[in-house]
Amino acid sequence: MLLKSPKAPPPDPETLALQGLAFLMADDDRLSRFLGLTGLDGNAVRGLAHDPHGLGAVLDYLLGFEPLLLEFATEIGVEAAVIATQRHRLPS
Repeated sequence: MLLKSPKAPPPDPETLALQGLAFLMADDDRLSRFLGLTGLDGNAVRGLAHDPHGLGAVLDYLLGFEPLLLEFATEIGVEAAVIATQRHRLPS
């Protein structure tokens, strides 16, 4: 009899958003586009990591551009749908 291995729980939304922020900051082009479209500066970006609303905004940004979302999801090894679902657990 084969036993199914338990499915790993999805990452919590804060962790996903912090990973998303790190993903954006790891590439100059991604970071420049993020800063340009959001109007944030470097100091404000650092503050996002400590603000649940800011973390939600990071996931909103990633969810708003499918190619970037799919690249991020692939990089962290989760389905894009998981990111969308977990986004709803953070404040707007």
